[in-house]
Amino acid sequence: MIDNLSRDQIEAILETIPVEVSFVDDSDVVRFWNKHGTRIFKRPASVVGKAVRDCHPRSSLDKVNQLLADLKSGKRDSAEFWIDLKGRKVYIRYFAVRDKAGKYLGTLEATQDITDVKKIEGERRILEY
Repeated sequence: MIDNLSRDQIEAILETIPVEVSFVDDSDVVRFWNKHGTRIFKRPASVVGKAVRDCHPRSSLDKVNQLLADLKSGKRDSAEFWIDLKGRKVYIRYFAVRDKAGKYLGTLEATQDITDVKKIEGERRILEY
């Protein structure tokens, strides 16, 4: 289905979704992220092409290495955590990206400020906007 989309359309979709995503390939190299101007965790463009381990403080490297190993091996397909940051609730999820045969292609990180989402109660139907 992606063949039906242009590069411009794919880039616009990735910039429009209300989630920050980053992709680290199967060699643990940072390859992509969206929301360059509005990211919660800002990154310099020079990070693309670098080993993900070089983008984290030494104090967290053991956790980064364990998470990547678990996703690569299939021990986990995802992991999630949340933090309080400057009065906001930030939800961070990691997903193993696999091809149709199950081969590990990399890790997708999805980060979202869920502060306002957590306040939602009841329901609002689409025709009630």
